[in-house]
Amino acid sequence: MPRVLTIVGARPQFIKAAPVSRALRQAGLEEILVHTGQHFDPMMSDVFFEELEIPKPARNLDVHGLSHGAMTARMLEGLEAAMVADKPNLVLVYGDTNSTLAGGLAAAKLRIPLAHVEAGLRSFNRAMPEEVNRVLVDHVSDLLFCPTQAAVDHLAAEGITRGVSVTGDVMYDTTLAAIDKARSRSEVLARLGVARGQYMVATIHRAENTDDPARFEQICRYLEDMARDIQIILPAHPRTAALMRRTGRTPKGVRVVEPLGYLDMALLVNASVGVLTDSGGLQKEAYFHRVPCVTLRDETEWVETLAAGWNRLWTDSEPQPQRTDIPDYGDGRAAETIASTVARFLA
Repeated sequence: MPRVLTIVGARPQFIKAAPVSRALRQAGLEEILVHTGQHFDPMMSDVFFEELEIPKPARNLDVHGLSHGAMTARMLEGLEAAMVADKPNLVLVYGDTNSTLAGGLAAAKLRIPLAHVEAGLRSFNRAMPEEVNRVLVDHVSDLLFCPTQAAVDHLAAEGITRGVSVTGDVMYDTTLAAIDKARSRSEVLARLGVARGQYMVATIHRAENTDDPARFEQICRYLEDMARDIQIILPAHPRTAALMRRTGRTPKGVRVVEPLGYLDMALLVNASVGVLTDSGGLQKEAYFHRVPCVTLRDETEWVETLAAGWNRLWTDSEPQPQRTDIPDYGDGRAAETIASTVARFLA
């Protein structure tokens, strides 16, 4: 039986891996799941495996809390050892984290075929670690699974055309599968004492916003201005919570809560009137729930959400386009397309 070694390490990757893991098993492939430990807080890791019914990782490298270089190096060392021991026929990575880069480099060095889910995304800002990660991984990948045609075009502009396919977005698969479960199981609205349509959801976690004191102050003031008109609920990423504790700076009038599991977060977004975030994944999830979004960054790799009028950059004062659907994200069967392509490749 062909063996696929899947690498995950952060919340967005757990969400993407859930439908793909199921589809790989249904396609007759053996999957070995390796967790790098990049997100280690139980509410940022364990709860996602439970709620999304992801198989327990075969290995957990427990690498976290280090600088970019140290973290990537430790992951590279651990993933290389895992690949040598488990002898996979293909390595599968997701997105743009340090886990993705380490997995891609380890596979390339060992001459193991590499598949990249969410290939071709570009913000064109090389100051972002995520942009560097996604570019490097794309250039060593054998199978490049693009969520949109724009991603395919980005790869073609860089000379990458072999092994490229448009699949739709696997996060849409997860959203469709989870929203009914969230409505029946989650009590987050009652627990927080909020009503549908009476609040906005905010998240902040990217290094560009949390490592720069001036930038973080600017975002705090932006959220404070918004909170004058409507309640804002901010589930705090561990990095952001630590920053707030260390500096004593919390956006006034914004309700800061603990991180939420996937089902709670899905329902919270679904029942909100808007999302304010620097998360690439949450920008899309807002659209999947047909909730408008403001991105707390100066650019986004999800340019189609801007063109479709569901998203805007916080620095953009231009009128928004009329809201339209985004057919590129697919019909909720992206994972099946990925799994069948992997199976054909390995055959």
